[in-house]
Amino acid sequence: MTWHARMIAADAEYGAPLLRREFRLEDGHGAVTSAVLTLSALGVVEATLNGRPVSGDVLTPGWSSYEWRVRYTEIDVTALLEQESVLGLALGNGWYRGRLGWSGSRALYGDELGGFAELAITFADGFEQRIVTDESWTSGPSAVLENDLYDGETIDARRLDGAWQRPGFAGAGWTGVHALDFDTAKLTPYIGPKVSRREELAVQRVWTSPAGHTLLDVGQNLVGWLRIRVHGPAGGEIVVTHAEVLEHDELGTRPLRSAKATDRYVLSGGDDVFEPTFTFHGFRYAQIDGWPGELDPSAVTAVVIGSELDRIGTFRCSDELLNRFHENVVWGMRGNFVDVPTDCPQRDERLGWTGDIAAFAPTAAFLFDIDAFLKDWLRDVDAEQRNHDGMIPFVVPDSLKYLPNPGGFPDPDSTALWSDAGVWVPWTLWEAYGDREVLEQQFDSMASHVRRVRTLLSPTGLWDTGFQFGDWLDPDAPPERPADAKADKGVVATACAYRSADLVAQAAAVLGREDEQREFAEHAAALRAAFNEHYVAGGRVTSDCTTVYALAIAFALLDEQDERVAGDRLAVLAEAARFRISTGFAGTPFITDALSRTGHTDVAYRLLTERECPSWLYPVTMGATTVWERWDSMLPDGSINPGEMTSFNHYALGAVADWMHRVVGGLAPAAPGYATVLVAPQPGGGITEAETTLATPHGRFAVRWAVQGDRLHLEVEVPNGADAIVRLPGEDERTVGAGRHVFDEVVRIGPGISSIERPGGREPLDRGQRARSSDRVGAVPDSA
Repeated sequence: MTWHARMIAADAEYGAPLLRREFRLEDGHGAVTSAVLTLSALGVVEATLNGRPVSGDVLTPGWSSYEWRVRYTEIDVTALLEQESVLGLALGNGWYRGRLGWSGSRALYGDELGGFAELAITFADGFEQRIVTDESWTSGPSAVLENDLYDGETIDARRLDGAWQRPGFAGAGWTGVHALDFDTAKLTPYIGPKVSRREELAVQRVWTSPAGHTLLDVGQNLVGWLRIRVHGPAGGEIVVTHAEVLEHDELGTRPLRSAKATDRYVLSGGDDVFEPTFTFHGFRYAQIDGWPGELDPSAVTAVVIGSELDRIGTFRCSDELLNRFHENVVWGMRGNFVDVPTDCPQRDERLGWTGDIAAFAPTAAFLFDIDAFLKDWLRDVDAEQRNHDGMIPFVVPDSLKYLPNPGGFPDPDSTALWSDAGVWVPWTLWEAYGDREVLEQQFDSMASHVRRVRTLLSPTGLWDTGFQFGDWLDPDAPPERPADAKADKGVVATACAYRSADLVAQAAAVLGREDEQREFAEHAAALRAAFNEHYVAGGRVTSDCTTVYALAIAFALLDEQDERVAGDRLAVLAEAARFRISTGFAGTPFITDALSRTGHTDVAYRLLTERECPSWLYPVTMGATTVWERWDSMLPDGSINPGEMTSFNHYALGAVADWMHRVVGGLAPAAPGYATVLVAPQPGGGITEAETTLATPHGRFAVRWAVQGDRLHLEVEVPNGADAIVRLPGEDERTVGAGRHVFDEVVRIGPGISSIERPGGREPLDRGQRARSSDRVGAVPDSA
């Protein structure tokens, strides 16, 4: 594409500069038929035309691997044009020049903010007028004195003056601009959705803390900011500090680490409205200091932001704690899908950790349509990988490479689960949406990852070398040493390496790449053989803990006899832990699948419904409205976990929702994109009814079931052109087509139906729930 615009920067240093260009429509060409604005920035940008916002988007152009990709957006602004017009750009630091990471570093990508705009105006006779950013623009200061994603925003309302957005502005104190040395070949269109305001929530309560501070509660841990309306004396200052939780009846800010999460507003003396759109916070509570008079709750509104994702999957059941947990999973995802899939939205981190999305992608793909969102992110995975000699880094975009030592990790290299995101995420999109394109676009990246890992194997054929996160945040690890898990790191890494090699072989088969299919199938077979030779003895797996059994079973690494023994051992270990969680990041997404696969669905339900810490429901009993980073981020006495990493909005451990959708709800894909679904609910855990729905590329599926006594009542809705395989306890499998289907069967309900009688013996209900068990472990779209 040929660009006429330049990336420009203000000649003077302003915290958040304004750029403007005044122009007049050309005469003699008839009416304007269209006007399209192409917009981008180094930093974040908000554009106005004649004082009106050109869109509702915020934080444009988001965060990408700026070294190679800077996104642009195209906006139809025809309705905003006037004969004499002013195009204005307001710039903020965003990810480009703001703080990134926990070391205090900022401006990792550059120290000058830049604006890029190209307005193409087409007239009735075909003539095109272009208004572009170049050296003819002027620049000046804004009312935003400071802005940072971690630390917050400072706005001085006394400096607000809309005159700069109107023709004839004199521009006292304004200066010129200069063109930056920017390669326009980096500009690339958005593939995924924009970030915008998604919802508004009212303040639920205002009170005074024991220390005398004014606190408020919006009732939900969310990501965004507070919009306030206030009237007070000119020069008065209001300070708003945000946090996710309270501790000792005061704002609990320690988990934020060095992030200030504080907005400051200087009053004009009139009626002011403040909205800090160059930052965002993860919070439920806020402390407001300096408010003139008594705070009226209606003067404050919580604005929820996030990427514009369509909700497609839902889930509910008779257990209200599980329903609240599922809703927590949804809110956690919403808050961490702000342009990049991040680990957390509140502290001095907020990075695109690959391990989190590797674990959570199947759940995410069920709850929301994330196809385009993750395809955009995968372009950055590919870009980073190409410039890391095939290594997929810990975070994407990789800001850690700019930090000292980078980020405190020794000699970063390919790492199990984290780097495997480059394979597992595209495969998840293929399964969820039948999107062959994502496999085509990412295949080289997927293959490159597996080939690099192959070079890291020891002579035994195991991946037992180099740094590994392993089963990160094992609940039995000390808070200050989250990598000290029970699971042997070589077992975890080799299992993940096998799964990735197997999935790449399957992807090659889908794409008809026979040579690669053979290559990766042979590599997967070698990894499987090495795993069994060195780590398995009579069904027992090295380090003999829940995570190693969960991975070995879920990834189909064991032969039939060893898998049966391993499943029984896993059930024994789960019971020995009193059905409390004993797995970390690696094992948690797969443990319930491993149990139900081996005939222990009743044990999986015991884990799911356990309320004591550590468990999925413990945070719910503590009032959580999102999923926590640690099982005990808040201790039973209401104090915050003493560990340095204590987020109250971390979606990764919510990956079990995928199992809830498939096994509890009974809705799973039997073919990519849900062209055929498997309806196989497995009632248990005291749950008497459940309903799951999913809007797929083929239409909407719905599964509803209820148990009364020994009868299972099932309703299935299938869209036109699709099929459903219905598998009920003790009944022959049947396939049904489009329409509404009702089944009323006598079933044997135990503490948790985990097996059915079939000729020749007992078979786990969800065996065969995927075309191949390793295709989609811990994945498959779910709902809330």
